[in-house]
Amino acid sequence: MKENGNTKISIIGAGQVGAEVGFALAESGLAQELVIVDLARERAEGVAKDIAHGVPMLPPVEVRAGDYPEIADSNLVILTAGAGQKPGEDRRALAGRNRIVVECASREIARWAPECVLIVVTNPVDVLTSAAVISTGFEPWRVIGSGTVLDSLRFRAMIASCAGVDARDVHAWVLGEHGDSEVPAWSAARIGCLPLEAFCRACGDCPAELEDRLRERFDREVRGAAYEIIRGKGATSHGVAVAVRRIAEAVLRDEHSVLTVSTRLHGECGVDGVALSLPCVVGRGGVERVLSPALAPVELKALRESADAIRATALEGEMQLV
Repeated sequence: MKENGNTKISIIGAGQVGAEVGFALAESGLAQELVIVDLARERAEGVAKDIAHGVPMLPPVEVRAGDYPEIADSNLVILTAGAGQKPGEDRRALAGRNRIVVECASREIARWAPECVLIVVTNPVDVLTSAAVISTGFEPWRVIGSGTVLDSLRFRAMIASCAGVDARDVHAWVLGEHGDSEVPAWSAARIGCLPLEAFCRACGDCPAELEDRLRERFDREVRGAAYEIIRGKGATSHGVAVAVRRIAEAVLRDEHSVLTVSTRLHGECGVDGVALSLPCVVGRGGVERVLSPALAPVELKALRESADAIRATALEGEMQLV
């Protein structure tokens, strides 16, 4: 990534997600330049102007629409372009439609911003993160999928609601695919310094069937959250914008934060050649280190099955993973 006194972020795709991400980043104060690119130039202009009208009340930032040449010298490029998920549609069904979009955009990103870190948000994000690695030619650690960062936030919020504690004091991760095969790491969940199971035992107010109830809530409030939101408002956008902003903070501030982003694995947890989410140390160069959590055997099995589901999605979408 280039380093100078001016931080520049470019967003490829001015749909609902791209617009929300743009506004979240304008509010963040992370960059002095924010460029929004879309094949529909008029839409990019509209999004840029809408955000720019709020700039007098925000940290100083220049917001403008542009074409691919104007992403040159970007520190960070965020790829949100692609078809949205339809009500009831499996993310895998998006693979074929969005593969060409991501591959074309990735080649332009590599041409005009060859030193950037790239965050892929377009779904299905895991297979398209691998597609972007191949199409850009970037080192795999410089291409970050938004992965299960949002799913993990939902997981933390669910546990906090059940336990009656501040969600910021819940440490819990969703691993694997950002999709139906995602894996909640129950065995690694903590409330403060206590494992989730120990917290519940100490509380003593929870019914004996708490674990079953929590798993049912997970399927409804975390795994099924996107489907419910899409039925209600047509697309997920606010939550994913917060998740992308958090990844951007970790990169641009070189925070070395642990986030469940999607990155191509090389044997971690027995998975190779597939991009999926594990806890990763994220800093200025992208993914600096992939952490292999100590999972329960059933969770490790589910993680490997999730990797198989991603491979199957790639094959259905006629994509290579390696």
